[in-house]
Amino acid sequence: MQTPVPNEIQRIALLIEAEASQLKEFLALLDWEETLLVAGETDALPAVTQEKSERHRQLQRLHDDRAILLARRGLKNDTQALHTLYAHLPRVLARWEEVRSLASRARERNATNGRLIAGHMSHTQAALSVLLSAANHPQLYDAGGHSRPGGGGRILGRA
Repeated sequence: MQTPVPNEIQRIALLIEAEASQLKEFLALLDWEETLLVAGETDALPAVTQEKSERHRQLQRLHDDRAILLARRGLKNDTQALHTLYAHLPRVLARWEEVRSLASRARERNATNGRLIAGHMSHTQAALSVLLSAANHPQLYDAGGHSRPGGGGRILGRA
């Protein structure tokens, strides 16, 4: 294992800092998404989904850049390697732990929002099924006001 040169150590620390910042913005976006889902304001969701995708791509680039820099020096992209590398820089380690915590919160929040979306989809599917069923089998009423399935009666417009 080669020891990274100071520029690489600084670059990795900057990537960790950027990742923490991006994760905070991603969490804010997930909070907004949850607010919209709870309020039933689904018309705004496509814009949120697009923004989430872009944020995710940015986070993935930061992660990949960090992994490449560490791999060049024979280090894994994991907590143990970062703790070894930054043992003398507790502020960087604290930021790394923040990244891990934020990422965990983002996974949990995203899963919660996924469940909310699934609930909305289930409700929408049930309503659609009722509407399609009613369209295929219109309810008719007899002279006594009781419902009866359509068909079997006189066709209007014929003599």
